[in-house]
Amino acid sequence: MDAATLKAQQAPLKDSYREQPEKALITLRARGSIDDQSIACKVETGRAIATAGLHPATGGSGLELCSGDMLLEALVACAGVTLKAVATALDFGLTGATVSAEGDLDFRGTLGVAKDAPVGFQKIRLAFELDTDEPQERIDSLLKLTERYCVVFQTLNQRPELTVSARTV
Repeated sequence: MDAATLKAQQAPLKDSYREQPEKALITLRARGSIDDQSIACKVETGRAIATAGLHPATGGSGLELCSGDMLLEALVACAGVTLKAVATALDFGLTGATVSAEGDLDFRGTLGVAKDAPVGFQKIRLAFELDTDEPQERIDSLLKLTERYCVVFQTLNQRPELTVSARTV
């Protein structure tokens, strides 16, 4: 896809959202069910069922997906798609790119071993390896725009309002 095709595809959506902002507010959903045989949750991905379980550092077998890994994978996927879309829109010469994310966890927090150990990622590092001949100022612009428009990155960075609820069935 080239810049003109991308812009043509997005133009009617952007116009519609400018005229009727409420059309741009969409609720995405994820759903899963706990496994009745093991400590796992089967998540509907839209394409298949992904089974998430405990990380081996918390007693898991390693056979199921770790939700922490899935979070990093979602960040990589979103950042990669955003990078490609921004590069396309800017006519940025990008032959190829690799996106990676890594995050640091202290499992003492998750397991309740140390009350002073936080639960969750303490640091997340997102990195790009770009195959390009573009000048550094264009690379900087590409990264700035990718960071700005990557939904998962911005969600982690801005901390949305979170709620938890439960109901019996």
